Amino acid sequence: MQNKIIPSLWFSETGGNISHIIDYYKNIFGGSFEAGNVMDLGDTPSGKTELCQVKIFDQKYLFMSTEKAHNNFNDAFALTIQCDDQEEIDKYWSYFTKDGKESMCGWCIDKYGLRWQVVPKNLDELLNRPDGWNVIMGQKKIIISEYLK
Repeated sequence: MQNKIIPSLWFSETGGNISHIIDYYKNIFGGSFEAGNVMDLGDTPSGKTELCQVKIFDQKYLFMSTEKAHNNFNDAFALTIQCDDQEEIDKYWSYFTKDGKESMCGWCIDKYGLRWQVVPKNLDELLNRPDGWNVIMGQKKIIISEYLK
């Protein structure tokens, strides 16, 4: 089934080179990341610009990279990763915050400014446990064991 709606993500990278962005996400998503052909749009008002359609876990996205920053990502848009266990949470969290930064309640910002919420698949169940809301409000990275006390 094809996605009827494809999110477009506008990045800024030195020289407008999208290959650095593709490599960054391929490094963390591995075989769950596919990149199509890079389309060079040449010089635009934002400098050199390239496009590439990608798939992450079979969800299509259009990546665009421009030489000059135009519109930065912000908290109004985030991608949520529903993780199977603490090990998977740790993997994504560590990768995105290494050159990015931590936020609250499982939210973090990667090196390109894209926001992620890295959570367990059963987050709703954990939040419904006694004191679940208080636990998440005190967390940056989600630690599943803290809900089970």
